[in-house]
Amino acid sequence: MFSHIMLGANDLEVSRDFYDAALGALGVKPGSFGNDRYYYRGPGGVFAITKPIDGKEATHANGGTIGFAAKSIADVDAFHAIGIAHGGTLCEGDPGYRDGVAGTIYIAWLRDPAGNKICAMHRPPKEV
Repeated sequence: MFSHIMLGANDLEVSRDFYDAALGALGVKPGSFGNDRYYYRGPGGVFAITKPIDGKEATHANGGTIGFAAKSIADVDAFHAIGIAHGGTLCEGDPGYRDGVAGTIYIAWLRDPAGNKICAMHRPPKEV
């Protein structure tokens, strides 16, 4: 459904450090630089960070969340801990299980250095 997701960053290098670390915990290689942006490529598409083209400050979307797939609960926990250690801030409580319409998930939310709300989520196998 998506080809890419791009978020604004006010300090590109601070955000790069954050995403290199947090996404690295999920097995994503460090961002590559091009066209004044950092790109993170994976089998599901491209994630990028950029300074806003209009020259104004980057702001976060109220109610918006970008979710990254995690292969395990340990990866979600690592994403969260490493993200906090690299300038992310806690939001939506501690990592843990949540029940919803799509079943039980294990999830952790953060705000990146520009205030964007992101999360890492793992779907445990359904019990038989």
